[in-house]
This record gives sequence, C-alpha cells and structure tokens, in this order.
Amino acid sequence: MDDFLFSDEPTDVTETEQSGSWKVIIVDDEPEVHAVTKLALSDFEFQKKKLEFLSAYSGEEAKQVVMEHPDAAIVLLDVVMETDDAGLKVAQYIRETAKNNNIRIILRTGQPGQAPERQVIVNYDINDYKSKTELTAQKLFTVVMSSLRSYRDILSIDQSRQGLEKIITASRDIFATHSIEQFIEGVMQQLTSLLGTVDEAMYATSLVASNEPDSNGEALIVFTGRGEFEKCEGKPIEDVLNEEQYQACKKALIEKTIVYKDNYLFSYCSSEYNHASMLFVSGIPEFLTDTQKHLIEIFSQNVQLAYENVQLQAEIEDTQQELVYRLSEALEMRSTDSGNHVKRVAHICHALAVGYGLSNREADLVRIASPLHDVGKVGIPDAILNKPAKLDDDEWQVMQTHAKKGYQLLRDSRREIVNAGALIARDHHEKWDGTGYPKGAKAEEIHIFGRIVALADVYDALRHRRCYKEAWDLPEVVEEINNQSGKHFDPKLVAVFNDIIEDLEAILTRFPDKL
Repeated sequence: MDDFLFSDEPTDVTETEQSGSWKVIIVDDEPEVHAVTKLALSDFEFQKKKLEFLSAYSGEEAKQVVMEHPDAAIVLLDVVMETDDAGLKVAQYIRETAKNNNIRIILRTGQPGQAPERQVIVNYDINDYKSKTELTAQKLFTVVMSSLRSYRDILSIDQSRQGLEKIITASRDIFATHSIEQFIEGVMQQLTSLLGTVDEAMYATSLVASNEPDSNGEALIVFTGRGEFEKCEGKPIEDVLNEEQYQACKKALIEKTIVYKDNYLFSYCSSEYNHASMLFVSGIPEFLTDTQKHLIEIFSQNVQLAYENVQLQAEIEDTQQELVYRLSEALEMRSTDSGNHVKRVAHICHALAVGYGLSNREADLVRIASPLHDVGKVGIPDAILNKPAKLDDDEWQVMQTHAKKGYQLLRDSRREIVNAGALIARDHHEKWDGTGYPKGAKAEEIHIFGRIVALADVYDALRHRRCYKEAWDLPEVVEEINNQSGKHFDPKLVAVFNDIIEDLEAILTRFPDKL
C-alpha cells in the first residue's frame, strides 16, 4: 500500500524552477503540507515539462497569487484556513472575480464533514474534492496528471477558438480590400496578426489559368510585393528568387502545398478560376505550432479568393469610372471648350479629399463620382451653355437649374457612386456663406463631396480658357480662392488647397485640354 502523503516525511525540498513548466498553486495554512506536496511531485513531468510550485498560506494570499499568475494550471486548495470556508471563497473568487475558467481547482480538506462533498461539488465550480488522508503520493500523482491533461485540452480548445476568430477577422479584412495596391498590405497585416511577425511578402500569379500548373514556374508573374520584392511587379518569379527559394517555390507549386523553410514559406494558392498562384512570406517565426500552420493553410486558401475579389472589384470600378468619364465627356462635347476638365476635377477632388482627412474609400468615391457634377447641363439649351457673353438674368436662371436637374436625374439610385453623383450635382454650386444655389445651403449643411467639387471645379475653370474668359495665372487663382475662404469655400478645404497646390498643378499638366 502506498505511504500516506501526509505521514512524517522530510521537509527540506528545493522548489523546481524551469522555463515552460506547469504552474501549480498550493494553498494551505500548514507549511508542512506545502513541503510534502512538493516532495511527492518533485519528479513529476508531463509533456517534457516539470512543475513550478507557487505557495499561499491564506485565502487572501491565494487570491493575490491567482491574479498574479493567470496562467497557473492547477490550484491545490485547502478548505479550512483562516475561516472554515476560506477555500470555498477562493474557489468562488477564481471563477467569478478573476474570471479564470481554465485553472483546475482541486479542493483538499482535513475535515471532510465540515464541507460535504456533494454540496461543494454542486455549489462550486471545482474539478476534484479530496480528503487529505486519502491523498497518497500515487493518488496525488494521478489527480495532478488528469488535471493537467484537462488543462492542456482546455488551452488547445481556447487556442483553436482564438485561431478561428483570427481567421474570420483576417478573411473579413482582406476580403474588404477594394484596392489592388492595398492587397499585399492586407495580406501582410493579417499574417502578422496570425504569426506575430512578417518581414517581406510577394504574391505571384499566372497570366493565364491552366488546369495543370507549370512545374518550371515560367507562368508565374509577380503581381505585387513588399520589402525587396516591392519593385518586382511584372517580372517572372524565377528572376526574383534565389536558387534555394526557387526550388522551394517549385516544390510548393508541383505538390500544391505549403513549403516551410528556416524563416520563410511558399504557399500554393488556388481557386475554381485560377490554378497557379503563389504566396511567399519571409520573416516568420522559426518554430510554428500546428495551430499556426493550420491557420496559414486556411488563410492561404482565402488569399486567392480575396485576390480575385479585388480584381473583380477593380474591374467593376474601372468600368464605372470609364462610363462616368465618357458620359461627362459627351456633355463637354456640347461645349466649344471641351477638354479634360472632368478628369482633372476628379483627380483634384481625390487629392483634396485625402488632405481633408476623408477615408480612402470616400476619397475614391468622390473621385469616381465627381465627373457627374454637371450632368444636369444635358437639359440646358446650347445657346445658353455656349454663350460667349455674360448671361442675362433669365438665362442665368435657366443655367442655375442644371444643379437641380442633375440631382433629379441621379437621385434614389441603389448604386453608391450614382448617389454620390446626385449629392455632388446638387451641392457643387452651394457656397459656404449660404449665397449659392439651388437651396442656399451653408457651411456643413453642404455635403462634403459638394464642398470639395466646388473648389476643384472653380480652381480648374479659372486655370483654363473658357468661351467667356481667358485662363488665369496661378498667383491670381490662389489669391481668389483664398479671398473666397469662408465665403464661397470651406476654410479647411482652402487650407488643404494651399498645402497641396504643387500636386494640383501637376494634375493640370497631366491632363491638358485637348486641341
């Protein structure tokens, strides 16, 4: 028969300290109990990790130790200490106050009748209840072993849950990417979240999808990259990799798998539509857990779908932008001063929106929709639209209707760009001081898109010849726009205009009027 754990035994025990050990909290008001517990478990080992003992001699001290060591695996908890129910209060504190549901609680009592086992198990979230007299060395070994296995499994489940949350977040964020340029940034950001560190990344894809991947890699072209691959866009993948990397890439491509090397990986990406794409990532941790590798596998599958989502989104937006430009240029052709006005205004609006602090999406939206600002002029007679002299009062009243006509033409659309165009058409002739048209809106009553297009439209119009005027020099334009700060224009936008005037002038040079 095993010797009872609490029989007379030596007490000179040296506490084991080892990195990566399992933490066991001993809570008991008798020092001898601490000593013999450590002795009985001194040679204990589970999954190549020994035990690290932490001692507390009262319920209050136990609460402090629990808070300082939330990663403790087991607490061996005496019931009766400074009070008859001190241990029970600690158990309640661990679950309800410390919110620690992982640690395994083993209650030990020298007075089992004082706290009946059934009552304790029903009322408290504990994992085992033992009388000190029944805890032989062998039985203590058994209960600690089973408790550690439970703790390990709980951690594994929790890590899987956290990993699933990360995958959902990563997939959501990368699928939300609307810009080709932002794609690799999204991949890097989410991989860093999954792995903790990423230095460089590259995404290569085949120009033409095929059922069988080309084993020599000639079909793979660098689509985008970070780090040393940032300037490799459009190059064959074999031209940008060293020999070792290229061989790892070929292996991943041929075997349609993920190949891990010392500090980098190649991950084969595929979908229903594209069968030859490769993700390269360097600067990963030297040792990856099985969970991390599983997350990379899931993420790699989503990367290809996300890439195609970005391509599709870009194609849709490019098509919308081209249709908007062509419609706007068709309207310009009615004017004797047709040129690149709508393209210039679009890019000027984007620059102003970014400087103003709008999000990338909002800046893109005002850029795409701004060419629709004068769409209402489709309803203005040519004689008024192209009159070289100043309009009389009646003609001016007709000309002003183009803002309302444009709004009525575009409003109530289910499309974000068309709705933005409606707001721009309506508000781009409103003025900050309320003296504009069609409604006489003022200050922030005017939609920010309308305020941006108002300044961009006037700036471009002043800098170019029109049927009723010659082009103004830059100093004259800057002076006029600053004079109109707080009158015609949003003062904050005028400040942005002054800060980026060189960039705006570059846009005018890039899109000159057509001869």
